[in-house]
Amino acid sequence: MSSIRISRRQALIGSTAFAATLAVPGLSRAQSRPLITHGVQSGDIAHDGAVIWARADREAKMLVEWSTTESFADAARVQALNIGAPTDFSGKLLLDGLPSDQDIFYRVTMQDLADANALSEPVTGHFRTAPTGLRDVSFVWSGDTAGQGWGIDEARGGMVTYATMLGHRPDFMIHSGDTVYADGPLKGEVELKDGTIWKNVEIEAKAKVAETLDEFRGQHLYNMMDANVRAFNAEVPVLFQWDDHEVTNNWYPNEILASDDRYTVKSAALLASRAARAFHEMTPIRSNLSEPYRVYRKVSYGPLLDIFFLDMRTYRGDNTANDEPGGAPFLGAEQKAWLKAGLTSSRAVWKVIAADMPIGMVVKDGDAAFENGANGDGPALGREVDIAEVLSFIKHAGVQNTVWLTADVHYTAAHHYSPDRAQFQDFEPFWEFVSGPLHAGTFGPNGYDNTFGPEVRFAKFPTEEQGANLPPSDGLQFFGRVDISAETKAMTVRLMDSADSELWSVELAPAIA
Repeated sequence: MSSIRISRRQALIGSTAFAATLAVPGLSRAQSRPLITHGVQSGDIAHDGAVIWARADREAKMLVEWSTTESFADAARVQALNIGAPTDFSGKLLLDGLPSDQDIFYRVTMQDLADANALSEPVTGHFRTAPTGLRDVSFVWSGDTAGQGWGIDEARGGMVTYATMLGHRPDFMIHSGDTVYADGPLKGEVELKDGTIWKNVEIEAKAKVAETLDEFRGQHLYNMMDANVRAFNAEVPVLFQWDDHEVTNNWYPNEILASDDRYTVKSAALLASRAARAFHEMTPIRSNLSEPYRVYRKVSYGPLLDIFFLDMRTYRGDNTANDEPGGAPFLGAEQKAWLKAGLTSSRAVWKVIAADMPIGMVVKDGDAAFENGANGDGPALGREVDIAEVLSFIKHAGVQNTVWLTADVHYTAAHHYSPDRAQFQDFEPFWEFVSGPLHAGTFGPNGYDNTFGPEVRFAKFPTEEQGANLPPSDGLQFFGRVDISAETKAMTVRLMDSADSELWSVELAPAIA
């Protein structure tokens, strides 16, 4: 992938605009131009387009231009979008009709709806459209941002893993969920084991658990206060999925938070409705007309790669002992049918299944209930039945070269699954790679069950002496990098840390029918 040089002025535009909103809160509307408050984002790229996101400080007209040159000499302007209070002054536009496999530079300006002469400072961004022919593909993935009380400590460099990932100049990023921690209020200061103080940037929305729509919006806006996140968003398209902490820990649709005194809103369904709206307003995810807040979708990136994003949260049943012999609601019938059809019709060499939870790790919800599919050794029961159905379908449909990527458990690992080690055996061997957190507490390790025969080929997590919930400053923050060679079609997976150390890697040769 070609390297893009960004001038110092371009790199600082987003930071300057955001700082202005903090430095002059009393500045009257009549005295000021509009401001783009949290930088720009791109996402859900295709061979001919992408979604662009930005937010203003007032009702405004969102003006977007794009060009194939950094100078914008040949800039094309798309239809403007009016934004206002219904979306918290955020807006996103689909750029389409773009040339494939092309660096695209875009520029966003906000025009005051009450004063057409009042224009914001423009903010620029960049992405590269997907190819239609063979070329090398490189991307990163991780999850878990601003969790367990670890917010933005500017004296420690903020969310530094984003800066490390940006140094790789990936084609795009997969954010595997827990994009925010809506159930994780931040304290101003946290004393660390070494006696130093972690100092969080504080805002009202992060002072309590999120319950209102504005509080859920604030969770996403908080992360974009970080300069590293804004710089990354301006240069790298992010493909988002969600997990539980976008709403509250381990939630399921029918849950009532009767014993959690932090919440005045007790219905998880009501919280999830507000959280889903905020998630879709604040991320550059494509809208779906039949289900506007749908998270599961396919993103195609040329002949080498199709990515299938799963939603393991929205369609599930209650968290139980997860031992129902006939299965328990998990992925949902419509999503399973969509996944099977998409995998069967895919002509890409590699099919990445982006899951928001790992398959074989045991994640409990209290003493007697389970949060994900794994429920202890034995045959496929409960939610595992959905996973077994998908894996069996992949085998019998002859779908080749599937790889699962996920985060969720706050450490990094490489898992190989094989029917030779499994209780359920009707599937072909496959790999699952785990990486996270991006900027949250580090935990681990989890236990495993033998239903699908996982074998841990590598794992990095805190030692017993280090304990749990390590702060980001301890360095155990992880992401993964995937490279697919146009020449050999091999996939190389690397597990990395925030210091950019390569911890482990493997090269996977494709099966070519």
